[in-house]
Amino acid sequence: MPKLNRQISAVTGMNLRGIPKRFWMSATTILAVGLVVGVLLSFLALANGFHSTVEGTGSPDVAVILREGSQSELNSSVTREQVQLIEDAPGIKRDANGKALTSPEFYVIVNGVKRSTKTKANLPLRGVGVHALDVRRNLSIVEGRMFRTGQSELVVGRSVAKEFEGFEIGRTIRLGTQNWTVVGVFEAGGSVFESEIWADLDVLSTLHMRSVVQSVRARLQDPSAIEALQRYMKNDPRLKLEAVDEKAYFARQAQGIINLVFYLGWPLAILMSFGALAGALNTMYAAVDARTKEIATLRALGFSGLAALVGTMIEALFLSLLGGIVGAACAYALFNGLTASTLGGSFTQVVFALKFSPHMIAQALLLALAIGLIGGFFPALRAARIPLLAAFRE
Repeated sequence: MPKLNRQISAVTGMNLRGIPKRFWMSATTILAVGLVVGVLLSFLALANGFHSTVEGTGSPDVAVILREGSQSELNSSVTREQVQLIEDAPGIKRDANGKALTSPEFYVIVNGVKRSTKTKANLPLRGVGVHALDVRRNLSIVEGRMFRTGQSELVVGRSVAKEFEGFEIGRTIRLGTQNWTVVGVFEAGGSVFESEIWADLDVLSTLHMRSVVQSVRARLQDPSAIEALQRYMKNDPRLKLEAVDEKAYFARQAQGIINLVFYLGWPLAILMSFGALAGALNTMYAAVDARTKEIATLRALGFSGLAALVGTMIEALFLSLLGGIVGAACAYALFNGLTASTLGGSFTQVVFALKFSPHMIAQALLLALAIGLIGGFFPALRAARIPLLAAFRE
């Protein structure tokens, strides 16, 4: 065994020292593997960033109440009578005056213009009442002020102000058929709420001539109180509504988008891997052909075929790993923290930042090693079978 280890070490050293002589062919393999890893990591960072943004949205002690069977606020409706019944429901937290902490909300889609591309995109305009800030956690006005009741004023999320034109404080912007004045910017811990625009509930619902709201948010006494609220709604025939905790609601809304991005990234990376695999095979076959006499000479001196096989495999794995590291480093430098936006569950833009993780990088590097393993095996097998007489051929 020590003898075999020395032989493997000698063959590996000879192979690695020969890489500069085959610089351009080796560089082709490194770049091909790097491209595969970079593309895969970009898709995974996209899915991870979107997932992190949505996962950070919502609280288990806040209930989202929608019409029974509705999948989102867009196709839901809650009457004013139902809102009053919800305020009397058990499990809902109350303020110092004994008033239920509930927020009836009206939700419509408006057009915004992206700063980067100058193209239009859907944005959520949410009409909220006086308890909107009390119901949500970690949400606060950081610039300007809250809108005044009964006025055509807006407060916008930090992501909207950053990514879309016309939402600077003091600006008047036309959304739909109404001119609005932007009076404040709010933050919500990087959550989905930062991709929303807020206005006064009564002003917005009057503008759209609607006597109903689309959802009600309620602060619960504790997360387990959702069960008492659900039983209350089920037992009252006037309440054909369903309640789900806010965290679960946003997770359900986002799952389809996350699956789409994730399952698009892996198949694309695997398809590209075939190109990288072809490059690795060509490189390693050329390397073996160029060293035929050297390998045969070593065989004549007593080196085993296994040493030639392992040494060639290590070279292939080294090139692929180097390509993986280059691809991961480039993807991280170019995309980590980069802001993007995509359609969320309600067909409106959700702004988020691409986010890398050690687990994702490890997955991509394993894919790179798999390319090297497969791409190096057959050339390595060829190296192990080189006849001894090849050492004496011209």
